[in-house]
Amino acid sequence: MFRLIIHYGFHFVIPLAIALLFFPKQWKKVYLIFLGTMLIDIDHLLADPIFDPNRCSIGFHILHSIYAIIIYTILLFPKKTRVVAIGLLWHIITDQLDCWMM
Repeated sequence: MFRLIIHYGFHFVIPLAIALLFFPKQWKKVYLIFLGTMLIDIDHLLADPIFDPNRCSIGFHILHSIYAIIIYTILLFPKKTRVVAIGLLWHIITDQLDCWMM
């Protein structure tokens, strides 16, 4: 239960804090973008079973692969894609933390 609270807290609460702290004038827009980056979990639909609480997403799902992470990192550099990249990378960090807690 603790792992679940930490995982979803990091997916929803920490991005809100990041939006409020670093983007105070546009925090609502930034937070919605952060929430939208969770769509990378759509790659779970390709797995069997779709959800496995004991499976590490990092390296298993295509949008959680090292190649995807490299692309997300590159997206940090252009200003237009920076917020999306932060959201994607935070998602990856959160999922990696979950892997370490298994």
